[in-house]
Amino acid sequence: MPFKTLLRIRKPGLQTRGDCSHGPLHLTALFVFLVCFAVTTPACGQGRLPVPLAGSARPVIEPVLIDQTAGLPGKVTITIDTPMSGALPPCELLEPFLPPRARLGGRVSVGVRCLSGQPWTRYVPAYIALIGSYQVAARAIGAGTALGPADIAVREGDLMALPASVVTDPSQLLGMTAVNAIAADAPIRRELLRGIMTVRQGQNIKVLSRGAGFEVSAEGKAMSDAALGAVVQVKMEGGKLLSGIVRPNGIVERSP
Repeated sequence: MPFKTLLRIRKPGLQTRGDCSHGPLHLTALFVFLVCFAVTTPACGQGRLPVPLAGSARPVIEPVLIDQTAGLPGKVTITIDTPMSGALPPCELLEPFLPPRARLGGRVSVGVRCLSGQPWTRYVPAYIALIGSYQVAARAIGAGTALGPADIAVREGDLMALPASVVTDPSQLLGMTAVNAIAADAPIRRELLRGIMTVRQGQNIKVLSRGAGFEVSAEGKAMSDAALGAVVQVKMEGGKLLSGIVRPNGIVERSP
């Protein structure tokens, strides 16, 4: 039994449903259908796959991005693609530039000006990956759970593909409790946490003042509740108010 196509070929006054043996017209239509279905091309209404940028522009653009990302923590990987409009025209003198308020991470657009011959300006797509460590839940964490070492694990990946609030420094989790449930292996974000109240309003606490070669301590009363690592005001004898950072054991540390 011959293979039947699912295509309908319409001509003025004629509508047929035929098979592949009816002639080259059916084969051509089937071929076009299969190509557009299987291949991602602009002609078939799909997005184009990125193509690495060739020519003299890449050696000009890459050093600028490397210089601009030098202060980022982690390993930076830069990918530069050819613009959707195609390869850049030839130019003997190129000047790269970053658009105002360009975010140096993830997908970025780098401007390139030609300063010789016929001037032109194009924008080149690039991707800046920042490979670094971040904190995840080692197991499912319930709301209200105080985080401990068994609740935390470290993963490595592209930080630019994660929310900006993901915790990268494990010391930031010290004294924290989960506000909402956190699924196992989910990145730990700052908005999902709150500090455990180490100091309560009206509590008598010790205030430490440290400097070069000296340390002075005095007693005072906390003016508000405060979590570990938070700033709290303390009322000293005589009514003087001091501010300091809450340390373990309810001690407040301040600089003179």
